[in-house]
Amino acid sequence: RDLLERHWFIEQATQAVREFAAATRQHPKTAALFGAATPTDRQEGRGLHNSALLVGRGTVLATVHKSLLPTYDVFDEDRYFDPAPVVSVVPCAGEKLGITVCEDAWNIPELWGRQRRYARDPVAELAAQGATLIINISASPFYAGKDQVRLELMRSHALAHGVPLLYVNQVGGNDELIFDGGSFLMDGRGRLVASLEHFAEQVRVVDTTAEGSDAPYRALDEVASVHDALVLGIRDYLRKCGFSRGVVGLSGGIDSAVTCALAVTALGPENVLGVSMPSEFSSAGSITDARALAANLGIELQTIPINRIYHSYLAQLHNLLPPPPGVAEENLQARIRGAILMAISNEHGHLLLSTGNKSELAVGYCTLYGDMAGGLAVLADVPKMMVYRLAHYINRDREVIPQ
Repeated sequence: RDLLERHWFIEQATQAVREFAAATRQHPKTAALFGAATPTDRQEGRGLHNSALLVGRGTVLATVHKSLLPTYDVFDEDRYFDPAPVVSVVPCAGEKLGITVCEDAWNIPELWGRQRRYARDPVAELAAQGATLIINISASPFYAGKDQVRLELMRSHALAHGVPLLYVNQVGGNDELIFDGGSFLMDGRGRLVASLEHFAEQVRVVDTTAEGSDAPYRALDEVASVHDALVLGIRDYLRKCGFSRGVVGLSGGIDSAVTCALAVTALGPENVLGVSMPSEFSSAGSITDARALAANLGIELQTIPINRIYHSYLAQLHNLLPPPPGVAEENLQARIRGAILMAISNEHGHLLLSTGNKSELAVGYCTLYGDMAGGLAVLADVPKMMVYRLAHYINRDREVIPQ
């Protein structure tokens, strides 16, 4: 995003490219391909390309710029980059590499309602130049079912041009975006030769001349993939922001239970603190469910009753909150709980994980400065019915979340 408009950021990236290229002198028979923002050195335009760089023998062997710059969904690349005016194959180790960057491979009519989104098709252009291997390096964000879409998309290119295709996708959580990996190689008949795991970094050596298998691709299970994506997102968000532990308010409800279970899988039970904050309106079942969940997960549970705090608020506000009690009194409880959780976060350095789901957020069924307080909203893109499906998935081997 706007770091790309900081000169120091581009200068440091350029220096990192030089350092990485220099390091390849230690491995003279190996070339490496990676992405970086590179200056165009032109007086007009945005001034940057989104580039793939091939380095080896201590130098940059080739620089290939991204042609198609998306501006839909989470993408805003046309704001920062200039498109490649032309594309060319890159000779390397007896191959002619057709190097593309992410969106360059996404311009087929089937994806966009039977019409192309862009006037150019970089993959077809490279194939026409005699590419013997198409490579696509991607930072393709996850959504449920996208693995199947990607595979069929890349298969269409391999079949159309009869050329092996290597797809390499980023892995990791970056704020609200999760990159799920799932890299693969397929032969010129669209058959899988090798595939890497999703939601985990992995290294493998593959033979780009090998023939693939006719075995059908098994798409990721929807619920399992959402679960693993959320776990990766929690783990990377905490790690990249300098946190090591999380804190979750346990109400005895399904949302906080699923959030807590995901956090335990991501961070380990020793790094998650549960906090129960019952009031006079809390049901006995919600309190026992929170305790049972904490015991099942093996996490520490702190119980902090809020009755006295709540009545102190009411006493101070008696002139402003006349009977009968309503939404204001209900929200007071949520805001008291939010303040307690944030105090724990501030004092002990735990990241507060808020628990509201997408359905609640969509209709406003949540409390500002209350249950919306926190550093990461784990379920913010998860509808309520998927929350229940996640709970059943978490309980697939044993009862973790009380029925």
